[in-house]
Amino acid sequence: MCHVIVTCRSMLWTLLSIVVAFAELIAFMSADWLIGRAKPAGSGGPDNRTGGLQESYHPTLGIYARCIRVPRVQYFKRDTLCGPYADNFAEIASGFWQATAIFLAVGIFILCAVAFVSIFTMCVQSILKKSIFNVCGLLQGIAGLFLILGLILYPAGWGSPKAVSFCGHYASAYKPGDCSLGWAFYTAIGGTVLTFICAVFSAQAEIATSSDRVQEEIEEGKNLICLL
Repeated sequence: MCHVIVTCRSMLWTLLSIVVAFAELIAFMSADWLIGRAKPAGSGGPDNRTGGLQESYHPTLGIYARCIRVPRVQYFKRDTLCGPYADNFAEIASGFWQATAIFLAVGIFILCAVAFVSIFTMCVQSILKKSIFNVCGLLQGIAGLFLILGLILYPAGWGSPKAVSFCGHYASAYKPGDCSLGWAFYTAIGGTVLTFICAVFSAQAEIATSSDRVQEEIEEGKNLICLL
């Protein structure tokens, strides 16, 4: 018989697991890892509509994607074009970024799997006689290690030709040159920290769902158990 057990700690762990997985996935797919040097929007000539100089913009560069300003086509307004700069894995700007992509992808895959499983922990608390919370917590710890490896290797690729074209000739490994770090990089770091918090907090979720109060509710024949 399935006993639906909901506690504040187990629900908080589930929500954090889902948030962390989405945060890491969005950061990985974003092009806002490096914010490049300011570049003129066009040739530097005056804008016919305003009579003034067109303002500059900052291109952004991600692990496999980038955002640049595209020239005006016929009557369309100038706009920013975002998308992959690499048609395949081998075209990613640096070997370090290729390794980063692999480590982050593995870590994110594990986090997404745990986030999916966490939804069912209200009804299923064990798997193969092992606490599902402890198993998920262990997987989150492993995912966090993959994320750390990816984030450590990422700055080593700042000296690649692609990064130098965005960040200037002073850019090199672990030196972003004229670039600044974008929100995606900080989101990935924050998500990694939260990943380890989730891994630790999974133990609290397991304690909450196997407490004496829960066992008493089960013995009373209740199928839906909600505790603070």
